[in-house]
Amino acid sequence: MQQFRPGGFTLLPPVVKNLLIINGLFFLATIALGNAFGIDLYRVLGLRFPGAQDFAPYQFITYMFMHGDFYHLFFNMFALWMFGNVLENVWGPKRFVVYYFVTGLGAALLHYAILYWQLFPTFMAVNSLLENPDHESLRAFFESDLFRVVSLDNYRLFLRDYNSLINSSPNEAMVTAVNFLNQYRVDLLNAPVVVGASGAVFGILLAFGLLFPNSLIYLFFAIPIKAKYFVMIYGGLELYFGISRPGSNIAHFAHLGGMLFGFLLIRYWRKKGTLY
Repeated sequence: MQQFRPGGFTLLPPVVKNLLIINGLFFLATIALGNAFGIDLYRVLGLRFPGAQDFAPYQFITYMFMHGDFYHLFFNMFALWMFGNVLENVWGPKRFVVYYFVTGLGAALLHYAILYWQLFPTFMAVNSLLENPDHESLRAFFESDLFRVVSLDNYRLFLRDYNSLINSSPNEAMVTAVNFLNQYRVDLLNAPVVVGASGAVFGILLAFGLLFPNSLIYLFFAIPIKAKYFVMIYGGLELYFGISRPGSNIAHFAHLGGMLFGFLLIRYWRKKGTLY
């Protein structure tokens, strides 16, 4: 039976080593530039919803090198080394780089496809209100599940102004509401920011499970589990949490996107006979 145990950080193939360094540098730059100059790299380099005001195409790449905190960075980099080290030695650097970025891009695409599907009814309701605004429909929207609070402070400020005008000047109240809805639509598009290498890392995890299904992974360095079961359990949990916790700060469908695109790419390479 094949066995896999994490060793030391001494044998690092070039791509994995450089990815570890680059991710670490991005994390340090985020802290340093934020503290010294007030520059928010998350806003510049984190991936926004395509079509959002702050979206830029380069974010599809840069988001993979941004992390929310040290633990987010550490666990992603540990998994990148643990599984990516083996894959790069098997595939070589060029194929590993292709796989890494394809799964990272796939993670972003699936995440935003699901998010768009979730937010579409809200956007439709806002557009309908802007086309035919009336106070009754406005109240119904704010009390419905379609309304997602993007900024609690902005919403409270709007309610204060709206409620102070609704009796004395209903027309001005409606103008206030329309202005809020226009800004709300912009903020809703800009709000979801995806950062982290997790999508690509989940793609790497899937590849390891497919190529070395019977290798043993030691959970907590003590509990042995075959790689194929480890991958299936992780994938199942991500699907469950993605469906049951749609408002979570964790991009579960991005993780699944990395696994899905990794699976498709490996199938493609196998059909061409170029997997190894």
